[in-house]
Amino acid sequence: MSQPLHLDISEQLRQRITAGDYLPGAKLPSERQLIAEFQVSRITVRRAIANLVDQGLAIAHQGKGVFVTERRKAVYTLTSPGLFVAEDLQNQGIALTVKTLIFEQVTPPQSVQQLLQLPSAEPTAYLQKKILLMEQVPGCMDITYVLPEIGELLASALQHQMTFPVLERHNIPIERVEAMIECQNADPELSQQLQVPLGHSLLTYHHTAYTTGDRPVLHGASISRGDRFCYAVSLNHAR
Repeated sequence: MSQPLHLDISEQLRQRITAGDYLPGAKLPSERQLIAEFQVSRITVRRAIANLVDQGLAIAHQGKGVFVTERRKAVYTLTSPGLFVAEDLQNQGIALTVKTLIFEQVTPPQSVQQLLQLPSAEPTAYLQKKILLMEQVPGCMDITYVLPEIGELLASALQHQMTFPVLERHNIPIERVEAMIECQNADPELSQQLQVPLGHSLLTYHHTAYTTGDRPVLHGASISRGDRFCYAVSLNHAR
């Protein structure tokens, strides 16, 4: 089944932007030019442009036209668990905003119960689902399970700030992080929240954080747009 015309057109324009055919700050073809090129209606062209604006790829200026946005990709360095996302992005001059979608006590999946070493009699944890906005554009959905005593104690702070710095400020240092990065496709929720097409490839950073005494305190997955967020690591030869 073919996708709607406006999605097909916006995808073609997106590919031109990412390929550098339209550089940051450049004006996109006018509605009239796009109508002539794709042989579609004005409504279809406007919906295609709206898709680009929703993805943070373009911005419309009344009376002037539509322009390619300045695309800054956030880079998170994985070398040290002591360097947190908020601090790393601040060093890059990128404004980070946290938007909490869910914060509630739940019974987590069996795999998470084992990773967090939850008691079998009462295996509960706090689930937090939040969107990280980078320069006001959705860049990442973060899904985290936190130990119940920590979630209850720090509920207010966790809902408005990044998790690791909150833990550090409350004397819960992150000593070690076990992580794995893989790709996944956007489901309907991720498509809506991250403003990407359904099935779009996303980067997923699975992580379990440990505090003093090698005690696990949280397990999560950070699911990010590859055009807004990437990871960097420095490797040294073991001697």
